[in-house]
Amino acid sequence: MPKNDKALDLNRVRNIGVIAHIDAGKTTTTERILYYTGMVHRIGEVHDGAATTDYMDQERERGITITAAAVTSSWRDHQINLIDTPGHIDFTAEVQRSLRVLDGGVVVFDGVAGVEPQSETVWRQADRYNVPRICFINKMDRTGANFRRCVEMIIDRLNGKPVILYFPYGEGDKFRGLVDVLNQELIVYGNDAGTDIKHMALPDDLREQAETVRAETLEAIVENDERLMERYLMEEPISIDELKQALRAATVAGNVQPVLCGSSLKNKGIQPLLDAVIDYLPSPLDIPPVEGTDPHSGEHVVRHATNDEPLSALVFKILTDPYVGRLAFVRVYSGVLRSGTTVLNSTKDRRERIGRMVRMFAEKREDIEIIEAGDIGAILGLKDTFTGETLTDMEQPVVLEKISFPEPVINVAVEPKTKADQDKMGEALRKLAEEDPTFHVRADEQLGQTLIYGMGELHLEVLVERMRREHNVEAVVGRPRVAYRETITRPVRVDETFKRQTGGKGQYARVVVEFEPLGDDSTEPFVFEDHIVGGTIPKEWIKPVHNGIKEAMQGGVLAGYPVVGIRARLVDGAFHEVDSSEMAFYIAGSMALKEAVQRGGPVLLEPVMKVEVVVPDDYTGAVVGNLSARRALIEGMEPRTGGSSSIRAIVPLGEMFGYATDLRNMTQGRGAFTMEFDRYNPAPTSIADAVIKGR
Repeated sequence: MPKNDKALDLNRVRNIGVIAHIDAGKTTTTERILYYTGMVHRIGEVHDGAATTDYMDQERERGITITAAAVTSSWRDHQINLIDTPGHIDFTAEVQRSLRVLDGGVVVFDGVAGVEPQSETVWRQADRYNVPRICFINKMDRTGANFRRCVEMIIDRLNGKPVILYFPYGEGDKFRGLVDVLNQELIVYGNDAGTDIKHMALPDDLREQAETVRAETLEAIVENDERLMERYLMEEPISIDELKQALRAATVAGNVQPVLCGSSLKNKGIQPLLDAVIDYLPSPLDIPPVEGTDPHSGEHVVRHATNDEPLSALVFKILTDPYVGRLAFVRVYSGVLRSGTTVLNSTKDRRERIGRMVRMFAEKREDIEIIEAGDIGAILGLKDTFTGETLTDMEQPVVLEKISFPEPVINVAVEPKTKADQDKMGEALRKLAEEDPTFHVRADEQLGQTLIYGMGELHLEVLVERMRREHNVEAVVGRPRVAYRETITRPVRVDETFKRQTGGKGQYARVVVEFEPLGDDSTEPFVFEDHIVGGTIPKEWIKPVHNGIKEAMQGGVLAGYPVVGIRARLVDGAFHEVDSSEMAFYIAGSMALKEAVQRGGPVLLEPVMKVEVVVPDDYTGAVVGNLSARRALIEGMEPRTGGSSSIRAIVPLGEMFGYATDLRNMTQGRGAFTMEFDRYNPAPTSIADAVIKGR
């Protein structure tokens, strides 16, 4: 039986991700981690377009990470599976799917800007998936860097519980090294490569500050351990090893976040960060066992991180590689995945043959025979398996929790330039949609166009560019359009009968459905409830009613946009022994929905975005005025270092097209903004009328 070089000791595995706001230095930090763990022998720079994990042409040109690349490296005899995630909100699916399979995260903050909007988003997502994390405050060498301010922002804005393990010796151009709080020593670097590290006694001018910070850090650690707390109060000595164990337990439980600092670009602070990953972030054995459901019985199933249990694995990313075809990145939670075996895709109830498997080192790869419990790898050539689906044992199947992704909020029409491009375009769009769950492709029958939907202008721009480069398809792209939605505003009860009498067997179905709006706080687009009693509709025809309603929600009555935010309660109905069928109940369900939307006070909903604009103080008046003209609700302003301010606002997406150009012109190129989807709101009458009339 083929085996890897040595059995995997799960205590020595760390599945971690580097997550952050765009431009906080995430990829630069990843690049340094690969360099110091010996994976790359030359440091690649993002600004030179040579970062290892940014291996798509566009990532190198734009200097941003678009796809999450999984890379394996080792440090202190531990295996680190590192997933570099994008920081740009348009690629939120990449961050989400990575967090789902990570055991721990390194959150990188910009030492000058501190906690930025996107940092809040990834922090919330990490909270949602209970991912323990450590904080790395980067760019301490930049003018305006302020370590204390960043730590306070982690408390105020993120509700974090930071525990300082290292603080900077000097900031900005005076940044010379790090103070190790637990060991009370100074770390300085003798060379630019960050390899000549000197541990020195604290100079006199630092001693008082270091002792104050150490006292704060000790209190924060012992608060989480009653035994240590007693000893601390009795003023008994506590060893550094005991403190580290207590801090590890508190970090894994999500109660605290160790804080480190440095400058990735200047190669300072990376080795302590790697040590902290090993010392404080969980192994696959430290996290709770994975939970799922039995696809046949619907019962709750728990799988532990051991090779002895039946196989359960989650596919968290699909990547189309120009040389080897489709790569499916997979996290194995229990059991062993072996090449040459047949497994079940329990999400779709289809068999999959496991062919070649590889371990990834960014774009380089090495063949492996097995992926064990707790490990991450990639499978080549899966036919039917996509992001968020479960691979499992044939005899003891389980479906792991699916990854849910936000709905796209913007669309553009794409048309192939030539007849030759026409055939290739469909195939290219299909492959891109397989990789990215937030990218949808729909054919508009009325206009005879292909519409592509995404999370923002940048998202769609990148996808069209990838279609051109990777699939050689030239396309004409229309102007971006908002993906509106429709909903109802009041409850309605619909009694709908579908009856058709032809020569032979007829069609008959009656359904009584109560529809009501789900309310603003619901994240579900549609909830269906079966309240049939006494068999007025047989069990096998309830699913067709559900499907009929769901299908009819694809197009509303106002302007043909999808209907969302509705609860449908099937309460009564009738059937005919001979004439009733699945199709009849499907059609009755769809007719009921159309009728309910007509009578339920339909309204048009528009996507509303959370926007943060950072501008020099001289331009705040002009920028606020411009935002107000775009129907913005200004939520607040706060000063930033270096004479600039951050303006936070809620703005309808339809008003934000072309904003990047306007902002550049208003601020002489010195303003920057970020935008993420917040919610759907009813559109004002003037906007709704214009949309309904098709303007």
